[in-house]
Amino acid sequence: MKKVGVALLGLGTVGGGTYRILRDMHDDIMATDGIDIEIRHILEKDTAKVEALGVDPDIVSTDINNVVNDPEIKVVAEFFGGIEPARSFLIAALKAGKSIVTANKEMFSKCWSDLEAAAREGGGGLYFEASCVGGVPVIRALTSSMQGNRINSIMGIVNGTTNFILTKMADEGLEYADVLKEAQRLGYAEANPSADVDGFDSMYKLSILSTLCFHKKVPLDKIYREGISKISKVDIEYGKRFGYTLKLLAIGKCVDGKIEARVHPAFILENNPLASVKGSFNAVLINGNNVGDIMLYGRGAGDLPTGSAIVSDIVYAAAQTEHMRFPYGEAEADAFADDFTSEYYVRMTVEDKAGVLAKVATAFGKYGVSINSVQQQADEGKASIIFMIHRTAESKINKAIAEIKSLNEVISVDSLIRVM
Repeated sequence: MKKVGVALLGLGTVGGGTYRILRDMHDDIMATDGIDIEIRHILEKDTAKVEALGVDPDIVSTDINNVVNDPEIKVVAEFFGGIEPARSFLIAALKAGKSIVTANKEMFSKCWSDLEAAAREGGGGLYFEASCVGGVPVIRALTSSMQGNRINSIMGIVNGTTNFILTKMADEGLEYADVLKEAQRLGYAEANPSADVDGFDSMYKLSILSTLCFHKKVPLDKIYREGISKISKVDIEYGKRFGYTLKLLAIGKCVDGKIEARVHPAFILENNPLASVKGSFNAVLINGNNVGDIMLYGRGAGDLPTGSAIVSDIVYAAAQTEHMRFPYGEAEADAFADDFTSEYYVRMTVEDKAGVLAKVATAFGKYGVSINSVQQQADEGKASIIFMIHRTAESKINKAIAEIKSLNEVISVDSLIRVM
């Protein structure tokens, strides 16, 4: 039986869930994995959290040195969130020879190279399964189950808050602002929801996942990001008529040696496996050159789903004699796509008069943008026109839209949504 000391940095939602799993599953882990996990220290200043979980106060403090200087602690799990003090505490633990486990996607995506350098110096390992899709084991799949493949692409729904909002908008015909308020009331969205609804959370996760897929660092400033705050129920309804479902997607591809990385809303066909992912659930679709498509699905957030991923990493780290290294967390990819191609949905409001449609079509044609279909609906001197556009470069459609906006008869270009 191998006995391993563990420290938990924080007892918030996920930290508390992790503590409960380690406590309640202790004997099961010993029976199945032969590892006796001992929680030797917890960093937490909120005594109410400590008391609520029934934690022995003798193992609780606010001093990271109690963790770093304990030679019996082999694995340190962090739950603070944010960059500091999480980064500094984990680097100190790594330099002391400990392995670290984290769900902190922002810190990890921004500080991976620093953590890797400290891990090499101290001999410990980096474990970050919970950082990307909560309880869905996508990191383990990419690092341990896909070695017989070159990854061509990864596409997923990796943020539960935005998927909850878009699902409610689609199923109940509600506007974005109304569903956001409900999501905040239910605890799915923060009081300041920007990290989720503006795509930052998905961007952090995509940086990590794309780096693992393509073995080159994909920094945040190379990822195109667009959120869902401008999405209208009108667009979701029109999408349904065309057989599409709207999702916020994180997409990474390697095309002709160039990496594409983007986060944005997109229409996907209703028979796409990601279209059936509802509510706060997450899913990731990975394409390998030999295995083809595989999909991983499950809860992407929450105390116990994310805690289960943390515990899995703790047990896995404890069992290792040599830890996996990630040198591609340092060397930035040298080729990124500077343009993307997609089909598009475009909705605009124009004056309801003869010749307007022809002018708009001419502007599209000027930049080589081909129209697939058009629908028009008139209302009191105005008309709403919906164009479905054949696959074209983003640069071309952006130039066409800029010219269309300058036409006197065009009141507004209301929506431009990619179609996958």
